[in-house]
Amino acid sequence: MTKHKIYTMSFASVYPHYINKAERKGRTKAEVDEIIRWHTGYSQEDLEGQLEKQTNFETFFEEAPELHPSRTLIKGVICGVRVEEIEEPIMREIRYLDKMIDELAKGKKMEKILRK
Repeated sequence: MTKHKIYTMSFASVYPHYINKAERKGRTKAEVDEIIRWHTGYSQEDLEGQLEKQTNFETFFEEAPELHPSRTLIKGVICGVRVEEIEEPIMREIRYLDKMIDELAKGKKMEKILRK
């Protein structure tokens, strides 16, 4: 079975789009980074290292130090698909992140986005 194209895309190539989406709605790069660190367990230094290495999405999530257990509380539709129904683990992680960035851009409070 062929992997989805996004698996081989570098995380660094999509990262600026996350930031632009947030900043267009008055949010910050720091908030985007906080969401990514919360989701993956990367430190800020490790996140920057992954960006510098141009790590692809698949490796980015496979090497994540600790995927946050509360990420499974993320529900809703992204790209026309319910995130909680995505069976492929890496795709589900990518869509969890997409959903949180969408919530940030829609003005949700960080406590709600981070499922606190």
